[in-house]
Amino acid sequence: MATASFDTARRAASAVPPIEKTPEFRPEPLPGRPVSLVGLTRAELKEKLLAIGVPERESRMRAGQLWHWVNFRGATDFDAMTNVGKGLKAELARAYTLDRPEVVSQQVSRDGTRKWLLRMAPTGKHDHNRGAEIECVYIPGPDRGTLCVSSQVGCTLTCSFCHTGTQRLVRNLSGPEIVSQLVVARDQLGDWTGQMPSRDASGSGEVGRLVTNIVFMGMGEPLYNLDNVLDALGVMSDQEGLALSRRRITVSTSGVVPQIARLGAEGNAMLAISLHAVRDALRDELVPLNRKYPIAELLRACRDYPGLSNARRITFEYVMLKGVNDSDADARELVRLLKGIPAKINLIPFNPWPGSAYECSDWERIERFSEIVFNAGYASPVRTPRGRDILAACGQLKSETEKLRARARMMLEEGMGAEGFYADPED
Repeated sequence: MATASFDTARRAASAVPPIEKTPEFRPEPLPGRPVSLVGLTRAELKEKLLAIGVPERESRMRAGQLWHWVNFRGATDFDAMTNVGKGLKAELARAYTLDRPEVVSQQVSRDGTRKWLLRMAPTGKHDHNRGAEIECVYIPGPDRGTLCVSSQVGCTLTCSFCHTGTQRLVRNLSGPEIVSQLVVARDQLGDWTGQMPSRDASGSGEVGRLVTNIVFMGMGEPLYNLDNVLDALGVMSDQEGLALSRRRITVSTSGVVPQIARLGAEGNAMLAISLHAVRDALRDELVPLNRKYPIAELLRACRDYPGLSNARRITFEYVMLKGVNDSDADARELVRLLKGIPAKINLIPFNPWPGSAYECSDWERIERFSEIVFNAGYASPVRTPRGRDILAACGQLKSETEKLRARARMMLEEGMGAEGFYADPED
């Protein structure tokens, strides 16, 4: 039986019927503004060199040099490139930059999670010379460090339980803008070659990469920006550069069925599905995209995912909503639906946000749900909520930032600087 909170959500969902939102604009190049070389593909780097007069016969070699300094060394200045001639460095500095997105603010959770508000370079008059803002999150762990990246400014979809889904969709992020989130994280954490700190906070542990895993689980629906996501995957996983294993890069989708096969064939990334319900009627309300691509069609695409095996399982994400999708019957139906699919099921305690119509399932109910799934042979870890105190947890990105931006604009209009408002009070 539906709870009162779900009835409220049902009415809210019926009042806002759209499945998807369309971008407000497409980014345009700004004439006269130098382009950053950070995040470009090898082919794009070569094109930039040809554009400033580097001969075709040496462009590949020069592109390889730039690639090494930008993606392996994390260079922030062309002068640091010791094996590049003085003349070429001057030409590069005249035409291009190595700028990253601006770190507007950093918040650090009690559990060590970090959330960065990043401002991209302006992409047209619509940006009012400020650039779009997105959030990405770093989640440290005992054996890995996961960076949650965004693929859109805002979100295409209107999932009723997700605060990010209440944001307007501004535009897609470019491939370099996606990659630059990893670059900024390495800058902020001191995670470049030759800088790598101890993985242990005390400074006495094993030295190694802090960012070991990438999840496309930030703002946006990655498969509605697949061309740019694929470019970003190629740059992030190049073993002569940023050097992340594609088995450590997971792309999450709410179920854009026509693009799933292409992601597997061209991206070779791990796949995660935001499932959250086992019946079409309920999923239509929680994840309205289900009206276009229902559960049976989605699971058929999962069974056909290129490279699927026990070693490359699909992760099914299931947010636990009290009295909505957390019954024993739901757990048993989930097991039935996924039969034959190499899978792991991540149970996600619902992260509340201001105005949400849902509540998180009781802990005893989550444990019982997990037990049913586990006894059926599926790994069913309960994802530990991270970064809740800074609104960095699953489904919370960007919401608080929009409030900050509104107040910051007001402060500027009153002649007050916004910098102090955005700053972490611990700094």
